[in-house]
Amino acid sequence: MDRLQGLEDSTSAWSRRAVIALLAAVCLSCGGGGGAGGAGASGGTGSGGTSASGGGGAGGAGASGGAGSGGTSASGPGGASQSSSGGMPIGTASIAWIGTWAVAPWITNAPGFNNETVRQIVHTSIGGSAVRVQLSNLYGSEAVVIGNVYVALRDSGPITVASSTRTVTFGGQQGVTLPAGASIASDPVPFDVPSLADIAVSLYLPGGTPPHSTGHDGSLQDVYVAPGNFSADPSFTGFTPNPAGQAYYFLTNVDVQNAKATGAVVAFGASITEGSASSSNANRRWPNDLAVRLFDAGMAIGVLNEGISGNNFFTDGAGEAGLNRFIRDALAQPGVKWIIVSDDAVNNLNTEAPASAQDLIAAFKKLIDRAHVVDVKVICSTLTPFRGTPFWTPAIEATREAVNAFVLSPSSGCDAVLDQARAVSNPADPASFLPAFNSGDNLHPNDAGMQAIADALDLDSLK
Repeated sequence: MDRLQGLEDSTSAWSRRAVIALLAAVCLSCGGGGGAGGAGASGGTGSGGTSASGGGGAGGAGASGGAGSGGTSASGPGGASQSSSGGMPIGTASIAWIGTWAVAPWITNAPGFNNETVRQIVHTSIGGSAVRVQLSNLYGSEAVVIGNVYVALRDSGPITVASSTRTVTFGGQQGVTLPAGASIASDPVPFDVPSLADIAVSLYLPGGTPPHSTGHDGSLQDVYVAPGNFSADPSFTGFTPNPAGQAYYFLTNVDVQNAKATGAVVAFGASITEGSASSSNANRRWPNDLAVRLFDAGMAIGVLNEGISGNNFFTDGAGEAGLNRFIRDALAQPGVKWIIVSDDAVNNLNTEAPASAQDLIAAFKKLIDRAHVVDVKVICSTLTPFRGTPFWTPAIEATREAVNAFVLSPSSGCDAVLDQARAVSNPADPASFLPAFNSGDNLHPNDAGMQAIADALDLDSLK
């Protein structure tokens, strides 16, 4: 059990109080903004407008809005931000925020920006009557000034629908300064957000930003950059496709208010969840396909993709280890009611030093326990096949089968199962992908395989 060294915790140690305290330290949507912090509450005004600085450090304010060990609306390393709403949800007080889109933050390959506008395209799951965005400098090495932010409906490419353009504010001001380690949620923006639609979020970065900023590489979505301040310009004059490739920068969440919504489901995993072999600019990841199924079924449930390519349960590198980031990236998502624990364990097997079935099963149990103490349900995924990859061996296959047997067993503790393995494997050779679903690398599903995974979830598990 040495892989779990330093991560060991018994069910009793992870009490309800402990998990709620951790959620308070990382949750951007929990309200509780009073005291030091809040969007501009006591950090003063930086060169970009509202300061998000709230003291930094490990921790944050609890639900009552009192200052914890790390401040509130912004955080230092290890902390996080909260809204400046005095403990009530931002916007219509009786309607909670629900995530419609998200990515898991990590360190990007960005070369840095200087007096440039970045226009980023996000694809919604559910719609709503108001919107807010969440920005993060969690892994930044220095403060980042956001000059202004606009949201608008996308027309095509970087072009937006002019009549839909809305200003986004933070504590009533257009600009915000994010210290290193800080994250912040915007004020509510009245905005008719469609379901299954593209929204453009434009950030003007007036000063230089350091390379390797916080964001999400491998977005499979083009991002556009223009010199100067063109965040409110529908035609995005002078733009070029981002030279660093497809990624998101500083933007981690888009949330909506929807009185009919019943919650959000978080897809938590690695490259299969992220959709790394699906078509670019097409929203064919399996969480996108699941959002379409839910919409067609008349179920108002947000779908949030918290996959990071290469992520695994135990080690940092491709994002923080799954066990370490689970509370922030899954349990702290706005409106979360269900979490699908997907393919992190595949990366713990498809390697030269594979984990044991005992370690992987223990990891599943930890995540289930952490979710259950805050009344969030866990849908466990079976591990997809990967015969034909360089690290595959019969012994590793036996471990995969043992983990899948645990997931499928009635005593697993899972609230439901998404049998991804059955959905994409070859019935004549269950250790391999069905050729029609194989992207070509024997590890990742293609668009048809992504759809097969989404189709395999029993929607009754989300009722």
